[in-house]
Amino acid sequence: MDSSYLRISLSFVFWALLLSPAVSQSSSCSSQTFSGVRSYPHCLDLPDLKAFLHYSYDASNTTLAVVFSAPPSKPGGWIAWAINPKSTGMAGSQALVASKDPKTGVASVTTLNIVSYSSLVPSKLSFDVWDVKAEEAANDGGALRIFAKVKVPADLAANGKVNQVWQVGPGVSNGRIQPHDFSGPNLNSLGPLDLTGATTGVPVSGGGGAGNFRIHKRNIHGILNAVSWGLLFPIGAMIARYMRIFESADPAWFYLHVSCQFSAYAIGVAGWATGLKLGSESKGIQYNTHRNIGISLFSLATLQMFAMLLRPRKDHKFRYVWNIYHHGVGYSILILGIINVFKGLSILNPKHTYKTAYIAVIGTLGGITLLLEVVTWVIVLKRKSAKSTKPLKA
Repeated sequence: MDSSYLRISLSFVFWALLLSPAVSQSSSCSSQTFSGVRSYPHCLDLPDLKAFLHYSYDASNTTLAVVFSAPPSKPGGWIAWAINPKSTGMAGSQALVASKDPKTGVASVTTLNIVSYSSLVPSKLSFDVWDVKAEEAANDGGALRIFAKVKVPADLAANGKVNQVWQVGPGVSNGRIQPHDFSGPNLNSLGPLDLTGATTGVPVSGGGGAGNFRIHKRNIHGILNAVSWGLLFPIGAMIARYMRIFESADPAWFYLHVSCQFSAYAIGVAGWATGLKLGSESKGIQYNTHRNIGISLFSLATLQMFAMLLRPRKDHKFRYVWNIYHHGVGYSILILGIINVFKGLSILNPKHTYKTAYIAVIGTLGGITLLLEVVTWVIVLKRKSAKSTKPLKA
């Protein structure tokens, strides 16, 4: 029985090793076939997003003929290949975007002059492009292909290289492409294209170092702000709301409250500054709502910190006015902070476990708050009842 099992296992390993070259070959650019009679002497297995590029270049008239192939991130999604004449990222790119019509199933190509990420509408490119078409790759997992000829600008042709960017996205809605993911492969999908084909067969440098560094900074930004606005500020507010009801906790609750809120503010400022740095390094990428809420949070929290210096004594006639201001600004920070954490999570698009974990934490804090609110009102009502039934002194 054992020897028979061993023979079967060895046979399986043998056939797996025998067939593995064929399997790996099917995922390389040299194994791909597509419609048309034109030949493309150069092909690249692009290092990210399972993408391939076939191309030829005629230096006499600076014409670049390309076939770009990639699977959309979701069924019904889009793919894009672009040249950036001025920089290395997506902003400023001259893009060809392919998608399938959901009704007819016919693939087509639109052109985008990506001035900024907030303006992704069909527009004419800054250089000539013709013989543009798209097709669905047969037996290739739903991949799409873009065919095009591009008139390479003279200054780029003189260098012998162009900055290429490629991308895939989830879908198209009302003629506009839906945003792509901002995970590692989506941020790394860029690099130089040697027009002469000298790098044929070698993966294009996808700018992984810069992309990974950007991801690292985005993660730091997200963690700092989630801890400050999304956790410490609510906890500090709970300390002030529910510890002060116990006479034995005075003034300890106050110092705990101030320490928690000041720590939250310091961490929040660090996260806010990281966000400003990310924004300055990502020209054309704008998340207006997230940014505006962040600026509002920083402004309100700064006012709250300075308000502590103007805090009147308990018996001061304007103390109630200060209390209204302090509570109003504080609750505004709580609400905006939690909202902006969810905005940030939708932008970072991490694993679902992170969002689920934050929801669980906020839900737990909410449950504790509800319980403590009931306890607080019970104590307050008991104290009022005790005072009202206390006999008057003769």
